[in-house]
Amino acid sequence: MEDQFNTMKHNPIIGTGNEAQDILMYVYQALQVKGYDPVDQLVGYMITGDPTYITSYNSARSLIGRVERDALLEELVRSYLETH
Repeated sequence: MEDQFNTMKHNPIIGTGNEAQDILMYVYQALQVKGYDPVDQLVGYMITGDPTYITSYNSARSLIGRVERDALLEELVRSYLETH
């Protein structure tokens, strides 16, 4: 008997292979689309850990929860230092 309820897990991120970087960029774009200031929202999330700083639009909130905040912060510092 065939399974008529085949489901596929969809990963909306196609990127660099660096999960923290890819998720940060995806969440940044989702926040922009919804009219938020992405920098303010991401800083609020990084400081408090409160996921409500991140929009649930396009699963951005659940995606950012996949990565530890310290890994996100490491990626931000690494990216900044590489460009300055």
